Amino acid sequence: MKNTQDRLVFRPDLLKGRTALITGASSGIGQGIAEVFGMLGANLVIIGRDNEKLNQAADELRETGAEVLALSADVRDYESTQEVIKKTLETFGALDILINNAAGNFHCPFEQLSPNGWKAVVDIDLNGTFNYCHAAFAALKQSDYGGRIINISLAQVISGWPGSAHAASAKAGVTTLTRSLAVEWGPYGIRVNNVLPGPIENTEGVRRLYEARGEAEKEKNRMALGVFGEKDDIAQACVFLVSSAGQFITGSDLTVDGGRWLKRSWT
Repeated sequence: MKNTQDRLVFRPDLLKGRTALITGASSGIGQGIAEVFGMLGANLVIIGRDNEKLNQAADELRETGAEVLALSADVRDYESTQEVIKKTLETFGALDILINNAAGNFHCPFEQLSPNGWKAVVDIDLNGTFNYCHAAFAALKQSDYGGRIINISLAQVISGWPGSAHAASAKAGVTTLTRSLAVEWGPYGIRVNNVLPGPIENTEGVRRLYEARGEAEKEKNRMALGVFGEKDDIAQACVFLVSSAGQFITGSDLTVDGGRWLKRSWT
């Protein structure tokens, strides 16, 4: 945690008193977001499917000083989602921030993609985001800070993503859901934005999509900055959007990918 702490640029109590719910938070980007939010004073509700990983993540996150509620749940199950919101309110009395980070992806040429493979990714990425936005609405509307939703999406929703058409298509749905909700829920003071990460070091996505396929250096060469990002690059972008600095931002895409979306089209 020392490295992350050294990189933070926000005051330590910035999120004190707020409760943040983060899906897919037992590892990777989701755990990185939770770590930074915890360091800045937020109460944390972390969601994952693997109990062992979830409990380990919770123990690590408590080292930030945060109160942590770890709940094993499947984002694809709407009843489970409702129960998560209920337990969040019972534990912390409010829900102020929702981060829809849970995602599924794997490299597969489209002609080899099975209907079940397609459905699995769409169910997690798009339907899971629907479930949490829908179930959290009433609580976010009551937030004393103005409810905030951040959906983790992809720059490839514009360009397409050969080999990951299922993920790009699902995230395209997430992106347009974000824009729709920004308009519908703006009158309730709820800001809804997308954060679009590039490849992030020490995540399952980078290991599976690039390193395991021997594509890591090739992918770095497709990035304007020439390096993969860090988890706290995404986390601090999320902090910016949920802080008072993001008060007048809704329905927007914040791309945090080292220039990958731009250079990739030229190389």
